[in-house]
Amino acid sequence: MKVLDAVAHHARHEAEVGGYYAEESAGMLLQQGRSVLAGLVGMAAADVSFTESASSSIRILLDAWRPPAGSRVAVVPGEYHGNLAALAHHGLTAQVLAADELGRVDVEALGRLLRSDPPAAVHLTAVASHRAVVQPWVEVSRLCRATGVPLLVDAAQALGQVDCDIPADVVYGTSRKWLAGPRGVGFLVTRPAFRAGLTPVQGDPTDALSYETHDAHVAGRVGLVLAIGEHLAAGPAAVRTRLAGIGRAVREQLAEVPGWRVVEPVDEPTAATTLAGPDVADTHARLRAEHGIVTTLCLPARAPGELTEPVLRVSPHLDVTEAEIQVLASALRSSVTDLPG
Repeated sequence: MKVLDAVAHHARHEAEVGGYYAEESAGMLLQQGRSVLAGLVGMAAADVSFTESASSSIRILLDAWRPPAGSRVAVVPGEYHGNLAALAHHGLTAQVLAADELGRVDVEALGRLLRSDPPAAVHLTAVASHRAVVQPWVEVSRLCRATGVPLLVDAAQALGQVDCDIPADVVYGTSRKWLAGPRGVGFLVTRPAFRAGLTPVQGDPTDALSYETHDAHVAGRVGLVLAIGEHLAAGPAAVRTRLAGIGRAVREQLAEVPGWRVVEPVDEPTAATTLAGPDVADTHARLRAEHGIVTTLCLPARAPGELTEPVLRVSPHLDVTEAEIQVLASALRSSVTDLPG
């Protein structure tokens, strides 16, 4: 409620005194938020640009980076379709990395690639939106640093759920997922050495503020800062431990449901669970209509290099209860027994 109240308060303040004055009055709070957000990804407050979403962040980044057309950017097999589209739009070639059966990067193969035929950058989606498997990005980061290849990290599904304080040249993401902030706000965090090679539409390329929208959704940024504050107050390590425990509990329960297959290993340190099973689209609709359970329907287009059929993603947060997990398991059992034939 504090986040919602803060967003509403700032919106009312804008109506009372005007957007510029309201933004000025929130300046200290926003700067504190930049500092805390930067700390979560191992960078500094001066490296943070507020954006409108993770999708807008990668577009802003690629607009300013401008490597030669056709340059290769290494990606995971299950790369998010929006990221692939952004790379293609900017004339870049997505080079798919070798990976295991769960889509985790083959670190040894990546090392050979970076040493023998390095791409312009490695773009790593730390946790995919269709499969809650954590990429080995500590090892990937070490390899990139050792070979001088920039590492660009999509942390939209990772920040708040797994540890993101790992050296990268760029980290970007969103407010609205595991940080539980408002929609319409994101972030782009860039190291000074990498930022020095960018060309923003206007402003000083070394100044992270040059990559921000001037006429911005400041109320949403205030909400993000409050959400980050709540995350910090709860203790990021404690939150990650709790979420990992939730993921294990959900997977253990759902693994016993006939007809459904849990994709992630039971001990994967994430909260989300991916399910493969019969008539996923119908189950997704029925869970919401009949039980009030909100899930995510992941169609193959979401990750065209990896998904061949729809899957169901369950993303419980810190407030989920054991009873609610049992209701979900029961509803999934019913979805199988109600199938014709």
